[in-house]
Formats: sequence, structure tokens, C-alpha cells
Amino acid sequence: CEGIAYAWKNEAAFRQESILFVLATLIALLGSNTGTEKALLIFSVGFVLIVEILNSAIEAVVDRFGGEYHTLSKAAKDMASAAVFISLFLAAITWILIYLPTLF
Repeated sequence: CEGIAYAWKNEAAFRQESILFVLATLIALLGSNTGTEKALLIFSVGFVLIVEILNSAIEAVVDRFGGEYHTLSKAAKDMASAAVFISLFLAAITWILIYLPTLF
């Protein structure tokens, strides 16, 4: 719980994605989706929160132990950020694949 509280207090991206998670959960639960679709929609956005916390943890460790610039520190931060991007992309694809057919 302390990790979630720290992320909420200190990480703007985590707060934004948490709000997105709550809204997405409401949309998924209130939408006319099957149970499997609801689970996929909720878990896809929940996965983004997990990856964001891991990204923040990696950045904190790198900042703690690597005060000076180092290419490996940059690579670690860049890869962690890339993981967040990929998780957001996967969540978007999940939502598109489930909701796009209902729009047409």
C-alpha cells in the first residue's frame, strides 16, 4: 500500500492512469460487454498501472545510485518508459478491437 500511496503522491503519470483506470472500469462494467470482454478491458488498463509503477521504481533506483550521466542509466530509463508505451498501446488495441465492431 505504501508503494501505491507513494506513486499517487509523487508520480503524475500514475495519477492520470489511475483516473483512466477508474473511468475505464466504469465504462467496461456499464457497457453491454460479455464477462470476458469486461475482464479484458479492465485488465488491459490495470496492466498499464502495473507497468507504470515498475517504470517509476526503475527510475527511482537509477536516480538513487546513478547521479552522473551514464549510457546504461539512460538505457534503463528509456526501456522502462518503452514498456509503459507498449502497455498503453496494447490497452488501446484491446479497447479498439472490442468497441470498434459495435460502432459499425
